[in-house]
Amino acid sequence: MTMKTVVSIIPLLAVSVSLLAGLGIFLLRKYPNWREGCSILAALVKFGLVMSLFPLIRDGYIIECPIVTFPAGILPNLGFALRVDTLGFLFAVVASFLWILTTLYSIGYMRSLEEHAQTRYYVCFALALTGALGVAFSANLLTLFLFYELITVSTYLLVVHEETKEAFSAGTKYLTYLMGTGKLFFLPAIVFTYGLAGTLQFKPGGVFLGVDPVWAGLLLVLFVAGVAKTGIMPFHNWLPSAMVAPTPVSALLHAVAVVKAGVFTIVRIVVSIYGVGFLSNIGIGIYMAIAASITVVGASVIALRQDNLKMRLAYSTISQLSYVILGVMLLTPDGVKGSILQIVAHAFGKITLFFCAGAIYVGIHKKYISEMAGIGKVMPWTMGAFTIGALSMIGVPPLAGFSVKWRLLLGAMEAHQILIVAVLLGSTLLNAAYFLPVLKKAYFEEYAGDSHHQHEAPLIMRVALVSTAIITVLVGLFSDSIVSLLGEIS
Repeated sequence: MTMKTVVSIIPLLAVSVSLLAGLGIFLLRKYPNWREGCSILAALVKFGLVMSLFPLIRDGYIIECPIVTFPAGILPNLGFALRVDTLGFLFAVVASFLWILTTLYSIGYMRSLEEHAQTRYYVCFALALTGALGVAFSANLLTLFLFYELITVSTYLLVVHEETKEAFSAGTKYLTYLMGTGKLFFLPAIVFTYGLAGTLQFKPGGVFLGVDPVWAGLLLVLFVAGVAKTGIMPFHNWLPSAMVAPTPVSALLHAVAVVKAGVFTIVRIVVSIYGVGFLSNIGIGIYMAIAASITVVGASVIALRQDNLKMRLAYSTISQLSYVILGVMLLTPDGVKGSILQIVAHAFGKITLFFCAGAIYVGIHKKYISEMAGIGKVMPWTMGAFTIGALSMIGVPPLAGFSVKWRLLLGAMEAHQILIVAVLLGSTLLNAAYFLPVLKKAYFEEYAGDSHHQHEAPLIMRVALVSTAIITVLVGLFSDSIVSLLGEIS
């Protein structure tokens, strides 16, 4: 099928909106209502610009936006450019829409707890979303790396937001893992790719045709090791440590800007640098799938032992994100589509859970699961949304998580990998083992807290978490429509 392309400035505008919003938020720092209004307006405009691309994406077009092209005599086939295809569009829709809800949630959270440095907080959020959209719309590895590093720098300031010794320690680990692996593995992999393929452009079917499979396989190892944002073991320790940040930051890290950018990058590299067909021929995919399986199971086992709710959710994220890598490395149609669907499903399900964790802290000042007896009766809206998010993570139909796991199971059977089928089924039991006790304590034990704190979080926070819970249901119900948009991936 001939690829249809169209040149448009809209991708650049969509990326730039949050960058300009960061400046506006800073200039309005003395006027909190205007500052937060600027953030909400920018989020709405960003989402609107992204959605304006839908008619072209639906009709099979690729939207291109060249920015800077290096002289052909010096660095041929190299430059900075944006490019929107179905994969990037899906990630951009999720990221831009969740910025709206996270901003609303943040207003309630930050004001309820009277947090300091709120202007810096909102500016860094805007910069992180600039990076996330830039990653989604990158036309090549060089552009992607630039935006990938912007995410790291901007979210570092969010991780250390509390400015405590613990926060700065977590921030140091955060930078060490994310920037360290980027410089040691990711950047060299990009350089070697340019040397071998003569281009860094993302193309359907990849750019490695004719390249020695041994070199290509070694480069894939470098790429996976270099994208520490995926949280795959042993490059995962930064993620639990980062939970020292405010809960909306944790939600951003896990659902939108950081870990999603990581797994999206891996999917993009597999699909648009290697090509599914090329990787199938060199036979390295299954080894990567097995490595991801170790993280799926290992992180779930660690989650079982966590009493701090955010820490349990953090290890759950490490496990659940490896489903994305596992699925795409199966290199089967259902495996790859299940992997991409997991980016969407996990975003809404996990942000719901983190929103709920923050609402519980604001409402009754509890962080530990052992202290949450009976809160289902005290905070019915919050725990109702938490229940939907948890059941989706487990894979209960008809929620989004079930649709993902069903496609991953089909993908594993297409690849004739019974071991991966066993991992998927076993991890589902582990998911249930660390989420169901939370629900049991919330609904089937008596509340023993202070009667003066028996209330829900502010309405604006509840609107955000209920909205993401509803969308988690809708993603499950309409998963086939999302998958059909992807078309054939080679």
